[in-house]
Amino acid sequence: MKEGAITAAQDEAAAAGVEAAPPKKKRLRLILMLSLPLIVLAVGAYFYLTSGRFVSTDNAYVQQDKFAVSAQVTGPVAEVRVKENQPVKKGDLLFRIDPRPYQIALEQAEAQIASAQVSVSKLQAENAGTGADIQAAQDNLLIAQRDFGRYAELMRRGFTTRVQYDQALHSVQEAKQRLANARNQAQVTAAQLRQGPADAQPAIAAAMAARDRALLDLKRTEVRAPVDGYVSQTDRLQLGAMAVQGLAMVTVVRSAETWIEANYKETDLRNMAPGQPAEVKLDAYPSHKLRGHVASIGRGTGSEFSVLPAQNATGNWVKVTQRVPVRIALDESPGRPLLAGLSAEVKVDTKEQPLPPRPAQPQRTAQR
Repeated sequence: MKEGAITAAQDEAAAAGVEAAPPKKKRLRLILMLSLPLIVLAVGAYFYLTSGRFVSTDNAYVQQDKFAVSAQVTGPVAEVRVKENQPVKKGDLLFRIDPRPYQIALEQAEAQIASAQVSVSKLQAENAGTGADIQAAQDNLLIAQRDFGRYAELMRRGFTTRVQYDQALHSVQEAKQRLANARNQAQVTAAQLRQGPADAQPAIAAAMAARDRALLDLKRTEVRAPVDGYVSQTDRLQLGAMAVQGLAMVTVVRSAETWIEANYKETDLRNMAPGQPAEVKLDAYPSHKLRGHVASIGRGTGSEFSVLPAQNATGNWVKVTQRVPVRIALDESPGRPLLAGLSAEVKVDTKEQPLPPRPAQPQRTAQR
C-alpha cells in the first residue's frame, strides 16, 4: 500500500516537471532569437562606421640617423679608442692617424714663413734704397747737362774739339738712362710690396696659409665622434690599417632621435595627413604599444628614389602598386632601447583630419 502511494507521488512530480520545462526553453529560445540579430546588427554597424578609418601596414621599420665617419687625411691608423657598440659623446676620440708626416709638414710651413719674412724684409730695404738711387741719378744728370752746356759753348766758339763735344753729349744720355733705370727699379720693388703690415705681404700670407693648412691636417689626424650615439661597424678600424681620405672607417648611430618609417601602399594615402594619431607595435616587444603621429609623407615612392629606378616606358609594362614612405614620430618613450632596423606594425587613424596650413602672408615693406 505504501509502495503504491510513493510511486503515484513520483509520477505526479514527473508530470509536473514535464509541464514546467517547456516554458523555460521557450524563453531561452526567444532570447537567443532576439539577441543574435542585434549582435549581428551591432557588429555590422561597427564595421560600417569604422570601415576605412584605420590603415595599417607591417612594412615598417625603426629608423635612426647613421653617421659614416671617414678620415679627412690619409695615413695608417696609429691608435683605436672605441669598441663595437660602445656609447660615445660628441667630441670623443674614435681613432688617431699617424701624425708624424703632418708634423713634418707643419715644420716645413713654419720654415716657409720665416723665409718669406726674410724676402719681404729684403724687398723693403731695396724699396727704401731706390729713393737714394733716383736722387743720385738726377744729380748725375744735372752735372752731365752742365758739362754738355759748357762744351757746346766752347764748340760754338771753336775752343774745343768735336770728340769732347760728343763725349759730353754721350754722358748726358747715359745719365738719363741711369735715371730711367732707377725709377723702373723703384716701381718693380714697390709692386712686389703691399701697403700695410708685414703679415699682409703676399709671400708671407701664402706661407701662413700653408701653415694653417698643415695645422688643420695635423688636427684632422684625431677623428672624433660627430654626435652622441653608439659606435658600430668597427671591423675596418684596425691598428696599422690605411685610412684613406673620404673612405668611411666606422659608423656612429645617433640614438637621440628615433622614428618609424612605414611604407604604405599608395591606395592607403587617400585620407592620410600629417598630424593624425598612430599606434605602433614592435615585433621585438609585442606586448608594448607606442603612441605616435604622422610626421610627414614622403615626396616620392620608394622605387622613384632607388638606385635603379623602374623604367615604365617599356613594352612589357606591368602595373604594380607602389609604396610611399610615411614618417611616424613617437609621442612617448618606449622604455626599452630601440635599435635601427627593428620591424614594426603601424596603424593610423585617418578619422581626424588636421586643419590645412595657412598660406604665408606676403610681407609688406614700410612706405617712406
